[in-house]
Amino acid sequence: MKIPFHSPARSPPPSSPARRSLSSSITDDDVEVAQSLVSQYHPEDSSTSLFGDEGNRRDSDLFLRSVASLQAAMHYYAEHDPSSPNLVLAQSLMQTAMVRLEGEFYRILSSNRSYLDPESVSSRSNRSSPQGSGGSVVTESDYLNYFDDEASEDDGIGSPVDASFLSESSHSSSGSIVFNLRAIAECMISAGYGKECVKIYKLVRKSIVQEALYNAGVDQTVTSSRIQKMEREALETKLKSWLKAFKFAVNSVFYGEKILCDQVFGSSTVVRESCFEDVTKDSAVYLLEFAESVARSKKSLERIFLVLDMYEALASARPLIETMFSGDSASAVRSHAIDALVKLRESIRWMFGDLESAIQKDTSKNPLPGGGVHPLTRYVMNYLTFLADYSVDSLNDVVANWPLQLNGTHPGAVSECDGETSSPITTRIAWLVLLVLCKLDGKAQLYKDVALSYLFLANNLRYVVAKVQQSNLKHLLGEEWISENMSKVRQYAASYEKMGWTKVISSLSKGCEGKTMGRDDARKSFERFNLSFEEAYRKQSTWVVTDPKLREELKVSLGRNVLGRYYEFYQAHGTALREETYGEGIVRYAPEDVGNYLSDLFYGGNGGPGGISSSRTTMSSSSSSGSGSGSWPLRHLGIGKSR
Repeated sequence: MKIPFHSPARSPPPSSPARRSLSSSITDDDVEVAQSLVSQYHPEDSSTSLFGDEGNRRDSDLFLRSVASLQAAMHYYAEHDPSSPNLVLAQSLMQTAMVRLEGEFYRILSSNRSYLDPESVSSRSNRSSPQGSGGSVVTESDYLNYFDDEASEDDGIGSPVDASFLSESSHSSSGSIVFNLRAIAECMISAGYGKECVKIYKLVRKSIVQEALYNAGVDQTVTSSRIQKMEREALETKLKSWLKAFKFAVNSVFYGEKILCDQVFGSSTVVRESCFEDVTKDSAVYLLEFAESVARSKKSLERIFLVLDMYEALASARPLIETMFSGDSASAVRSHAIDALVKLRESIRWMFGDLESAIQKDTSKNPLPGGGVHPLTRYVMNYLTFLADYSVDSLNDVVANWPLQLNGTHPGAVSECDGETSSPITTRIAWLVLLVLCKLDGKAQLYKDVALSYLFLANNLRYVVAKVQQSNLKHLLGEEWISENMSKVRQYAASYEKMGWTKVISSLSKGCEGKTMGRDDARKSFERFNLSFEEAYRKQSTWVVTDPKLREELKVSLGRNVLGRYYEFYQAHGTALREETYGEGIVRYAPEDVGNYLSDLFYGGNGGPGGISSSRTTMSSSSSSGSGSGSWPLRHLGIGKSR
């Protein structure tokens, strides 16, 4: 795709003297025309622009064609008439013309910065390319497809400007800017002044790229040693800035600069790669070295998320980086990209390992009051739910080929972590959860009350399962894992109820066999119930169940097993015995009262009207407080009236 600058002087040299004389005459005329144009647009005359508005299009075309004619004339004179004064004149005119073109090239690059800034170029390319529409992130295929027909594979220097590009680009002023740059570049390269053209391009464009990144928050004066010494807050601020700047650099700045280089230097792969790499390499290497420095900096568990963000951004951009920086001179950029990914992966693994070590080394010996959710459980599960928000592919890539260090801690660990479809990250997360649950088993043993230890286990495992269900962890651990552990929660809850309320229930066991029980036996059963119920309530009034659904299930079960049994016994013996022993307080609680007390449980002592008094409660106050109220557990049993 090239525009030939035709000139009679380009015809094969005539063999006869007459024909040679005719060719010489035509060549002399070409030099004369060129002299007129070069004089008209002398470099010292800056009052007129050769590549300005559309009105100058004809003159700029003639100027470029005259340069081609001068080049042909010099070849002709050198071969046929080396002593001709026109050879010296043509050489002088060529030098003058090149100085003028250098100035025009610099002026166009400098005065159109807003149009030629990389972000604008990449934005226009996205609008004109189906792959880049909709504001999506630029991909490797976007870049490859965009220039399927734009860039020639010809590495030769001296190829003239493509005619079709001229005709298509001339219709708009914006297209004319790039066209003019390409036309000048092709002309200068063809005339042997490619180095001068490339030098100007690199000088101007490098400053534009660095300015764009500086405005995006990239301060290339921040050294690696300074990064190592930064305080946590300052470094995290830098990390967040890097994330935005890196994505902007790859998808807008470098991408746009690559497009512009390919448009301006479309005839030579060598030249366009050299220009692009020299303009962008320093900035690209700095961004990648920054990532490497962060990976080597002080590590903390909380920083893993920012480092993962960096890893994902770099992993996602790497194919495009490999494509854009494909030349030999850009091997440093590709190497830094690989090194940064490796070091970031190692840093993330270290933080994974540190989390595992922190769980295993947790030696807190103080049982959590009330049997609620332990801080270790909250911290680890919140940590893992944040991790699960990241790409599974990225997480798998980080932990792939990184074996678990079981150390005989839990013989069943491997079987519990592994499944038919388990991925490396699934196994790793399942292992971390298992470590937490093993630690909780040990912490449950710190409670002197067995019932409270089971309630503690139920609370914590329910919290773990809820976190899995409410996050992307459910996709990693799966429904079977959730089902198995929910079954364990119910087992813990049943064990709590058995250990915490069996004595209360058994105090009424004989009395529920029939209505023939004597008054003395009934009296003793009520006394046993009073003592065991009050003891259980006082003990458990400070216990807590944090999950509302689990709390509801426990209350329903207690209502059925404790209150239901007491209701039957009370119906059989309570009314008559209450009238006889009113002053003695043998029948202290109506079923509604028991239900109200049970409904106050599991709030850690903050959910109800207060504890049971150790003094004898009068039946009048007790009955009046609950009679006909239809307390919470009674309503679930269908006993009493609804409130």
